[in-house]
Amino acid sequence: MPSKPILVVTRHFTDAVEARIARDFEPRRNPSDKPLSADELIAAAEGADALFISPADKLDATFFSRVPKSVKAIATFSVGYDHVDLAAAKVSGIPVSNTPGVLTDATADVAMLLLLGASRRAYEAQQLVRSGQWAKTKPADLLGSQLGGRVLGIYGMGRIGQALAHRARAFGMTIHYNNRRPLPDDEAQGAIFHETPESLLRVSNFLSIHAPSSAETKHFLNRETIGLLPPGAIVVNTARGALVHDEDLIAALRSGRVAAAGLDVFEGEPQVNPGYLDLPNTYLLPHIGSATVETRTAMGMLALDNIQAVLDGKSALTPIPLG
Repeated sequence: MPSKPILVVTRHFTDAVEARIARDFEPRRNPSDKPLSADELIAAAEGADALFISPADKLDATFFSRVPKSVKAIATFSVGYDHVDLAAAKVSGIPVSNTPGVLTDATADVAMLLLLGASRRAYEAQQLVRSGQWAKTKPADLLGSQLGGRVLGIYGMGRIGQALAHRARAFGMTIHYNNRRPLPDDEAQGAIFHETPESLLRVSNFLSIHAPSSAETKHFLNRETIGLLPPGAIVVNTARGALVHDEDLIAALRSGRVAAAGLDVFEGEPQVNPGYLDLPNTYLLPHIGSATVETRTAMGMLALDNIQAVLDGKSALTPIPLG
């Protein structure tokens, strides 16, 4: 009976994904379930057929120059792939895949949660209840902003941006967006296209960020672009932390130029800029956009489908374009 392929697994996953790993592969585990150093990952990959990684695992040029020749496939448990040096991956010849499409609804739900949490001052409200200060509130305390009748600007109208737009329309919001190109009418569903991000920002009472992380989008939201938003705008980010210049957003939140922010992603996460932590007008989550049993299972299964396809001599179902 032929042996199973050796799969380096850097994290632990849902029960269904774990059962499939045990059935179809010889897993080589990360015992701590914490991010591996580059040296540890290289050592674990010696003689392995494939790697099943997470965004916490940084695959840089040095990694690809040292990765064992036995490795034939790499799958990341994420849509984003800014933790992978794509140019170095291309030189190595190892196919790298990600998990798009299966976390659209879960992430759009969290974006809606952040819109509501930030606009209705949910963090401050919870603090009042938990501290026993509720009885001291007055009718004019904790007044937030309603969503209905306001403009939601969506920067990046891909799958998740469109799913958020669908949800926001049910709250009576008007949708504007900036994208590489206008959507077909049946996908735009009446959303108003802006040729430039600057035009979008000027009308966005609420701004939700959904663009990919790249050299072009790094620190998209900064002092200059914040200055284009209507005074008292509310900002939400479920894309990647690198799209926001933390110090500039923190300054705007402190001054009231931005009324509130809902953030599920942070530059350098899991470390968070400490300036956010003492701001009452921030609604902060620990990157839980995809954190449902159904979605995390679907992501894991797609990652394993990609690995199995490559090991069978086929193309990955959702390969990352390496240029």
